[in-house]
Order: sequence, then structure tokens, then C-alpha cells
Amino acid sequence: EKTETQLTIYAATKKANENLAHSYAHLWNIPTTMFRFFTVYGPWGRPDMALHKFVKGIIEDNPIDIYNKGEMTRDFTYVDDLVQGIKLLINIIPRRPDNGIVTKKDSLSPVAPFRVVNIGNSSSEKLMDYIRALEKALGLKAKKNYMPMQQGDVVATWADTQLLETLTGYRPATDIHTGVKR
Repeated sequence: EKTETQLTIYAATKKANENLAHSYAHLWNIPTTMFRFFTVYGPWGRPDMALHKFVKGIIEDNPIDIYNKGEMTRDFTYVDDLVQGIKLLINIIPRRPDNGIVTKKDSLSPVAPFRVVNIGNSSSEKLMDYIRALEKALGLKAKKNYMPMQQGDVVATWADTQLLETLTGYRPATDIHTGVKR
């Protein structure tokens, strides 16, 4: 999927890193696989991420901020699925194609040993379903503070993981209820 119109500094820096890595791969023939992670959650996550902010707010009986009035979807990816995808990709080394021809289903560069692989759950879940899964796992109800959309945010994310599955035979599949409970 094209990623040429970033809406935030964060997204722009991610794309810039991919561009720099492609240049290095081309100039010095360094095999490089870039990973695109999609809304990773799980134990030991950063405290500023949704799971931990929401859990802390719910447990402390404080309101949780829910942007775009909850009208958002995300491709929530459980951290163990992410790690498994990375482990499987470690030994799948991108090679510069001899003839410069790459199939449309591969992100392999025609001029460098470089590719980009999405690691996600391949399905978008409603943010409110994610919050309900948290409430169920905690046995508590969240106080919800509905907010407008944040500047630069997107309404939906979804990872096309066909390339991951083609390369490794693996397709992440931990649903939000199982992942949140863990």
C-alpha cells in the first residue's frame, strides 16, 4: 500500500527511516527487511499506549479519553504474534533480483536487497470493542470521556499481511479478547 502522504511527524519519520534503509541496502548491498507494526499491545508495553492508559484509568476509576467519539478501528496486534512474525522473517533474506523484476505481491525493491513487511492481525477491530474487552477482563466499567479526533490521526488502520504469510506461512491470529486477557 502506498505510504506517500504522511499526516504526522511520527509517520513521516517512519517513512524516512524506510527510505534511508533502502539507500543503504542499495549502496552497500546490505540485505534489509523493514517491519511495519500495527497497534501492538500486550504485557510490558509502553505506559503511553492505549492498553496501559486505559487499564490504569479504569482501575483508578478515572475517565479514559476516547478520540473521535470511539468511531475508530485499529488492527490490534498482540505482542507475541509480532515477535513470532519477526522470528520467522529473520532468516528470510531479501536478495536483489538479478533481472530487476519483482512480483506485484512482493515489496522487494527492484534495485536493492530490501523489502517492507507488515506485521499485524489482518483485521480491523472497533476501538469500542477493544475497550469492552478490557472492561470484561478487568471486571470493571470504564468512565468514558469522548473526545474529537486528534489532529493527524486516522480513522482506521489495517495490515495487509499477505506478504508475511507468503514468506513465512504465518498469519497472526490472536483476537483482542484473548490478547487483552493475557
